[in-house]
Order: sequence, then structure tokens, then C-alpha cells
Amino acid sequence: MTGAEYRLCDVALDCSFRTRDARVEREQALAIIDLLESNTFTPHGHDGGPYRLKIKTADGRLALHIADDNGGHVVSHYLSLTPFRRLFKDYTRVCESYYDAMCRPGPERLQAIDMGRRGIHNEAAELLRERLSTKVSIDKDTARRLFTLIYALLARNADHRIRQVDQL
Repeated sequence: MTGAEYRLCDVALDCSFRTRDARVEREQALAIIDLLESNTFTPHGHDGGPYRLKIKTADGRLALHIADDNGGHVVSHYLSLTPFRRLFKDYTRVCESYYDAMCRPGPERLQAIDMGRRGIHNEAAELLRERLSTKVSIDKDTARRLFTLIYALLARNADHRIRQVDQL
């Protein structure tokens, strides 16, 4: 087996929410493109992929359904969103500030907000790696892109996002 077999070849999000935010959709699309271009994804106890990943929410938890390249079920993992509560709230606030700052002159404020956004993103990605470590091995870049997708899933609908974050 080569290292290339331990990777994602397809990623899908639950798209059952009607209202969408174009900014979040753009971030999601870019994260999927970057993720499929380069990733490390190794489910523990499995002989190799490539893998298909479906990300959903179920009963207030994050559901990661992993299948092989042919669609055969490999494993499903469910993670509590509670440990991510503060990070989702902070990330939501800083993203809103970032989008607001993009409409105003002066790159200094935008740069400062972007540094804060990256910091929260890195912290959330590391927490995701830690929470998945007994189930799936992923590298830092894969974790960052997966966090972006998880955020996009929860942010698809403003009302849904507020309910999800508040319920965590």
C-alpha cells in the first residue's frame, strides 16, 4: 500500500438546509477543492482507500460517514460538538467582522482580523485532530479544511447556525 491510498477522493456535506450564505458556500467549495487536491486521511484499522466522506449533523453531534472508493461502508464516527462550542462562536464572530472589514477602506484592520481568524481556525483544526486521533489520522492541512467544511455545514442557515451553536 502506498501513502496515496490513505486519502479522501470525495467529500460531501449534508445539503438539507434551504437557506445558504454565498460567502460560506464559496469557502466550502474552496475547502473541498483544496482537500481533494492534497490530504492525509487514515481510518484506524482499515487496509486503505481512497475514501469517500459524508459529513452530517445527527442529534446535535457531528457524523462522519466513511466509505471506500466504491461506496462500501467503512465506518461512521460521531463527535460531540460541545468541545467546539467556543471556537464556533468565536469563528462566526471573527468571520462576520472579516466580511464587514472587506467593505471598508484600510487593509490594516482586515489583516489583523484575518490573523485572528487564522488563529481560531488553527485552534479548531487542532482540536478536531485531537478528537479524531483514536479514529482517523489526519494532517494539519486536512484538519483545517475539514473544520472549514464543518463550519460551512453549521453555517448554512443563519437560524440553524444560531440554534446549533447555542445548543452546544
